Amino acid sequence: MDTIELSTKLIKFKSITPNSSGSIEYIKKLLEKKKFQCHFLEFGKDKIKNLYASLKGGKGPVVCFAGHTDVVPPGEISKWKTDPFKAVIKNGKLYGRGSSDMKTAIASFIVATMNFLEEKQSVFNGTLSILLTADEEGEAEFGTKSVIKWLKKNNKKIDFCIVGEPTNPKNLGDMIKIGRRGSINFSLEILGTQGHVAYPEKAKNPIDDLFLICKEIKKPFDKGSKRFQPTSLVITSIDVSNNISNVIPEKVIMKFNVRFNDNFNSSKIKSIIHQRIKFVTSKYKLTSKVSGESFINHSDVLTNAIVKSIKKVTNIKPQLSTSGGTSDARFISKICPVLEFGSIGKTMHKTNEMVELKNIEKLTEIYFEFLKNIFD
Repeated sequence: MDTIELSTKLIKFKSITPNSSGSIEYIKKLLEKKKFQCHFLEFGKDKIKNLYASLKGGKGPVVCFAGHTDVVPPGEISKWKTDPFKAVIKNGKLYGRGSSDMKTAIASFIVATMNFLEEKQSVFNGTLSILLTADEEGEAEFGTKSVIKWLKKNNKKIDFCIVGEPTNPKNLGDMIKIGRRGSINFSLEILGTQGHVAYPEKAKNPIDDLFLICKEIKKPFDKGSKRFQPTSLVITSIDVSNNISNVIPEKVIMKFNVRFNDNFNSSKIKSIIHQRIKFVTSKYKLTSKVSGESFINHSDVLTNAIVKSIKKVTNIKPQLSTSGGTSDARFISKICPVLEFGSIGKTMHKTNEMVELKNIEKLTEIYFEFLKNIFD
């Protein structure tokens, strides 16, 4: 099986989150031909598509590759040099939505798995498994999160997992993610009293409180920890829904995100945010949604196996990092050691997303070497 050919095929599926659009179904057929036991799992009222496939070779560890076939929308099509869902090869690069994040990584670990089975003639000491979802880029409620619940319920274990997220900043082999910061999205509604701008003494402008609150909540949380960056808060939206210039608004809504390290959990972050807002005003409403807690869950066996593989193929010693956003590794970390390693992430989610062909081939080699190392 050719990695470039499979990558091209996967990009052509218009699998905008949370739709599989046939991508997971296609992979299921490929794996079934190689005697994998495939569980096609659908969750939620919209029947979000997921796949858990496994092939047992012996009593050794269950090693899993995990990923997502869903992609973010392409945005303004006129800004693309190529059709985002036609997978065009130009100047040694493969263009298309999902090429970086993360369909070429999926193609790489599937081909690496097939090559490994062919070399070993399907005789190896352990179990190969693949976990795929079409619900990672969106709410992610009925994707890997639900698959993990299903695995627990059905007493199916995983010992080691590699998630094929695009972890490398510049060069293939630069970085492995060994954990991630936690993330909470907040929506703050600050209440005031509507009035005429000519009589501000008869009104209460919530925007005045907003400025003070911004100053309070933006104060540093910490200086970071041994493995993590400092906790950060980013304001993403401020809205008063006011199109009239002579009216003081009744309320203002601000949205912000907190990325927190292992000095905190989500409950502690919520408490701190409430305290800082109350320092300014008691007239507010605050809602929040936790995307995930901070975590580190890796093992020497897993880490050494992938580091050795990367160094052999690229001659680069990768940095072990916890930077970046959230991924499905946060769910997998609850059941087994997990690392993230995939393509180069410079163009992920951008217009003209692409991956160099040579790096797709190298990633396949790395995954292949990883399988030999982990089972040895």
